[in-house]
Amino acid sequence: MSTVTARVAPFERQPTATPRRGEALWAVIKRKPLGLASAALLVLLVTTAIFADVLAPYDPLATQPEIRLAPPSRDHPFGTDDIGRDVLSRVVHGSRISLWVGVLAVGIGTGAGMVIGLLCGYCEGRLDLLVQRLMDAIQAIPGLILALAIVSVLKPSTTNAMLAIAIVIIPGNSRIVRGAVLSAKQNRYVEAAQAIGCRHPRIITTHILPNVTAPILIIASIWFGNAILIEATLSFLGLGTQPPTPSWGLMLSSTGRAFMEQAPWLAIFPGLAISLAVLGFNLFGDTLRDAWDPRLRRQG
Repeated sequence: MSTVTARVAPFERQPTATPRRGEALWAVIKRKPLGLASAALLVLLVTTAIFADVLAPYDPLATQPEIRLAPPSRDHPFGTDDIGRDVLSRVVHGSRISLWVGVLAVGIGTGAGMVIGLLCGYCEGRLDLLVQRLMDAIQAIPGLILALAIVSVLKPSTTNAMLAIAIVIIPGNSRIVRGAVLSAKQNRYVEAAQAIGCRHPRIITTHILPNVTAPILIIASIWFGNAILIEATLSFLGLGTQPPTPSWGLMLSSTGRAFMEQAPWLAIFPGLAISLAVLGFNLFGDTLRDAWDPRLRRQG
C-alpha cells in the first residue's frame, strides 16, 4: 500500500484591515479639517508657552506709565494696560500659566481617576459601592462651586487652584474608567487569564488597561480646555493666580474689567486667548473620539 502524504501549507497570518490608531487619527484629521485646525491651535499654544521669553517683545512685568492705556500700535500690537505694561507680552506669558495648570491638574485628576476606576471596576463589591457613593457625593456639587470652596479653604494661589481642579476632575474620570473596565472584564481573554492563574495586577495592567486607554485620553483632552477655563475663572475671582503674575483670567479681572469701555483691548485679547485654547482642546478631543471609536470610524 502506498501512503499519500498531503503537503500542508504553512499557516499564513492574514493581514488585518484595521488601521493603527495613529493612521486612524490622521485619516480623521484629513476628513475633518476642524481636527487639523485644533491641532494647529494646540501646537501654537504649546510653542508660545515654551518660547514665551523669546516671543514676548517686552518684559511682562515692566511698567511704562507714560504710555499707559495706549491703543494697539506697531510697537505694542495688543496695546498697554493701566500702568503701561505690554498686553501682548502678558498674554504670551499667560499661556504658560494656563498650560501648566492644565497639564498638572488634568494629569493628577486623570491619573487618580484612572486608578480609582480600575480598582473599583475590577474588584467591585463593597469597595466599589463605598467609593462610588463618595464619587456621587462629590459630583453632586457643581464643579466650579467645589473648586471655589476648596481654594477658599486653602490659600488663593496657582498651586491650590490646580489642586482644586484636579479634585473636580477625579469623579467623572473614575466613573468613565470604571464603566470601560466593567466592559473589558467580559472579554474571553480576561477570563482565560484568570483561569490560568494570572495575578490580578498583571491582568489589570496587561489585559484591561490597554483597552481603556482610548477613553482616558479622550476625556483628558477635553478636560484640558475645561481646566484652562476654570483656572481663568478662579483667577478672575481673585482665587487663582495672584498679581503681578500674568494670567489670562487675572487680566480680565483687573484691568480688563475696570477699563473695558475706555480700553476694550485689555479684555478682548485675553478673552480671545482663553476662547481659542478651550476651543482647540475641545475640538481635538472630538477628533480623538472619532479616530478611536470604531462605530464613528465606520460611519465616516
